[in-house]
Amino acid sequence: METVRSKDGTVIAYDKVGQGPPLILVDGALCYRASGPMRSLAAQLAPHFTVYFYDRRGRGDSGDTKPWAVEREIEDIEALIAAAGGSAYVFGLSSGAALSLEAASRGLSIRKLALYEAPFVVDGTYPPMADKYLPDLKALVAANRRGDAVKHFLRRVGVPGVFIAVMRFMPAWKRLTAVAPTLVYDISIVEPNQKGRALTTGQWTIRVPTLVVDGGKSPAWMRNGMRALAGVLPTSSYTTLDGQTHMVKSQVLGPVLVEFFNESTVSGRPN
Repeated sequence: METVRSKDGTVIAYDKVGQGPPLILVDGALCYRASGPMRSLAAQLAPHFTVYFYDRRGRGDSGDTKPWAVEREIEDIEALIAAAGGSAYVFGLSSGAALSLEAASRGLSIRKLALYEAPFVVDGTYPPMADKYLPDLKALVAANRRGDAVKHFLRRVGVPGVFIAVMRFMPAWKRLTAVAPTLVYDISIVEPNQKGRALTTGQWTIRVPTLVVDGGKSPAWMRNGMRALAGVLPTSSYTTLDGQTHMVKSQVLGPVLVEFFNESTVSGRPN
């Protein structure tokens, strides 16, 4: 484990593997270095890149200086980019994709950007997030009802109630509840784009080549969101991984990222 200090003084923990151009991996909700997909994905990418995967603030070995704001998480990525030499490729997954999108839009030195299934609700194929959803989540966290906060989130993302009931007795439940307060951060990032409204051109100012990816077996609403995102980013390309869901397999995703980050591109399109 290595650490870097963010602009507000928060210590951010990360691991670094491999050799080659720097590539930073940004996790989604409830995931961190010890619990989630990025360690496996980093192993797939390590023969081609120097891969940085980290604990987002409030998770694992990273700090959690208050008050939280999306700008602080963007500064965390900026600190990692500085540690990587001043510029880097970035890949974000789920809410980590939404965070990476914001980071690139705000001018961080990102050479190329890849995004897998940012959870955007852009039409009527999935219920829009209710106005009270985030306040209710904040109240659960403030009351230290971490298990209830996790259940609140899992219900929102469509996990059946019977599975949630079973999960409470699995070893992973303790890891989920340990980082439950950070659900407020993730929902705050994605909430503006979970209202069932169309994305708009100019919503993000991104000029670097961007790969937008979804899974062929993912829900229609999520795939609709990714197609819409690709449509409003002028330097983007879009691809679907056949047979994959939101829980994408590293051995399927890895080669796609290797090809994208290694190829020569102009305005997001291969030469």
